[in-house]
Amino acid sequence: MISFDFPRRVVAEALGTGLLVATVVGSGIMAETLTHDVALALLGNTLATGAMLVVLITILGPVSGAHFNPAVSLVFCLNRTLPVRDLAAYLVAQLIGGVAGTFAAHLMFALPILEVATKLRAGPAQWFSEAVATFGLVAVILAGLRFEQKAVPWLVGLYITAAYWFTASTSFANPAVALARSLTNTFSGIRPVDLPGFIVAELLGALIALALMGWLLRPGIFQQSQSLKAKP
Repeated sequence: MISFDFPRRVVAEALGTGLLVATVVGSGIMAETLTHDVALALLGNTLATGAMLVVLITILGPVSGAHFNPAVSLVFCLNRTLPVRDLAAYLVAQLIGGVAGTFAAHLMFALPILEVATKLRAGPAQWFSEAVATFGLVAVILAGLRFEQKAVPWLVGLYITAAYWFTASTSFANPAVALARSLTNTFSGIRPVDLPGFIVAELLGALIALALMGWLLRPGIFQQSQSLKAKP
């Protein structure tokens, strides 16, 4: 397996998060421009985001692990997959990349580079939705890495595609993406004042997933003893 140095891993995280956010924001703008049907616009936004996730995780996963998400990086740090010394750089890269992705989407559609979102996204249902969305995302990643590593890009892309529709919040599931989306007053925006509730819910969902999947995916004593008995 090829091992990439630290600068390349950090740049991959910034690039991946930037392209992801550019897709989320840009496809939202395009969808809103082409149709006045909110459901159809959301479908266009959904398909573009899910497809881009498959691509980005496939091509950048071997470089940095393709986190593109502070909640995911935190989980990997806590389970000792990501060294503690690398966490801060990953988080900064993701945040900078996400903001750059929003700016890039604005430039592509001839909008002001910097905007402040006014779309209301708050309340217990929204926060619970974000906790569920992030819980599911982290659970899918951890189980995918445990059982079918090559399928992780598709598993994540398909999960986010589904979560757009079964969560009331349309599944941000990512603090860096949430922050970046607060800087666009378009289809995918979120008011800056609503960010704390979203981010707390996302981190909580990620930590619950880490705890549960850490137990669920660990072979039990009975299974281990049976395996030992089976050996000649």
